[in-house]
Amino acid sequence: MKINSLRFHLALWVGGFLLISLLLFGVYIYISMSRILNQEVDEALHLSAIQAMGTLNVQNGHIILVDNLLENNEHMASLRERGFTVRILNADGDLLGGLGAKWNSALTTSLAGSHPSFITAKNTQGEPDRRVFTLPVLENDRVVGYIQTSEGLEDIQQTLERLQLSLWFGIPMLTLLAAFGGYFLAGRTLKPVAEITKTARRISAEDLSARLGLPDTGDELGELASTFDEMLSRLDDSFRRERQFTSDASHELRTPLAAMQAIIGVTRSKKRNSSEYEKALDDLGEETSRLRSLTEDLLLLARAETSDSVHRERVDLSSLLEDVADTLTPLAEAKGLGLECHIQQNLTAHCDRNGLIRLFVNIIENAIKFTDVGNVTISAEVVGKKNHITITDTGVGIKKEHLNQIFDRFYRVDTSRSHAQAGTGLGLAMALQIARAEGGDITVSSEKGMGTIFSVTLPTL
Repeated sequence: MKINSLRFHLALWVGGFLLISLLLFGVYIYISMSRILNQEVDEALHLSAIQAMGTLNVQNGHIILVDNLLENNEHMASLRERGFTVRILNADGDLLGGLGAKWNSALTTSLAGSHPSFITAKNTQGEPDRRVFTLPVLENDRVVGYIQTSEGLEDIQQTLERLQLSLWFGIPMLTLLAAFGGYFLAGRTLKPVAEITKTARRISAEDLSARLGLPDTGDELGELASTFDEMLSRLDDSFRRERQFTSDASHELRTPLAAMQAIIGVTRSKKRNSSEYEKALDDLGEETSRLRSLTEDLLLLARAETSDSVHRERVDLSSLLEDVADTLTPLAEAKGLGLECHIQQNLTAHCDRNGLIRLFVNIIENAIKFTDVGNVTISAEVVGKKNHITITDTGVGIKKEHLNQIFDRFYRVDTSRSHAQAGTGLGLAMALQIARAEGGDITVSSEKGMGTIFSVTLPTL
């Protein structure tokens, strides 16, 4: 048992709270029981005094007792069996008769005028001994005597002592049981936390495959365990993508470097004329350009993953699309293609302007690159609370098996577009990342030989 563990602290809090609650409840029960028992005694004493009043005869200011009437009265007899004492006194406090225990002169000290009264007599140790009720006997509003009833408090004291003893033993026992029960239940409740701790200790950057796999209990800890597994899955996917990205980037960078090294090696293997050196330099220039383009794309992709370099502002999306179309029109005309625009005016968005330019340039360049005959069409309109932009081409299309992968980094579908120009394979991946960073998305639909439609959605202002 770890004293500094959450499980121990929960058990301690449960035990402490229950102990205070039981103590307060015990005090309440004890006081209530004492009040109820004493009230019952007072009611019984009052009732017995009233009944004793019915056995008296008052004549000329004097109380006349019928011989043995108190002893022969059935109710008085039951009171005597219960330990009651009944006394009949004259106006001066002299004893006229009665029944019950041996008389104690101390019980006659409560004679106080014409009003009924209760007192509690104490023994020599100063403890409550008897409860006494005094009822004046009146004739013409004049006190002619008293009826005094009393009952010993031994039974009440014994009952309260037994209750007190039960509370003294019961409260600590219940507290201990609650503490141990709380410790046990806390252990069961916190089991997912222990599993999370064990799993977290097994996790490293090289292996994120560990999962809790706990059943969904529907409570907060079950939700925590489920969220922890989801977090691990996201981290695992992220690390896998990063590892794949690093591997692919290394491979892509290795290709132009290897080509450059081969060109230099072949060129230096023997003496060559000036035209051969010029051709070698041209080949090196092409590979250097490819390497620079790849490096720049990698840098832009890395920056797009963070918001540090993003400056969002109000962007006139209609004007931006028209500017991009104007910039790429010469590229389309060089291939004999038409670049049509059907753009609704006054489209706006709150985005990174440079990022949007890069997004649409990549998609439209891609459409022009893989279209030989026909047109590339740019359409834009507001649907609901979204800007919908579509780029449609009449090119060679994309096979269905490639549609789910064309946004992956370094993925190329040159096999389905046999005459495609070489690229870095990062354009569409970068476009999708920019769109999602702005709260939008990109979808694609295509059929082989029927062209391709890219749909971009961006939030409006």
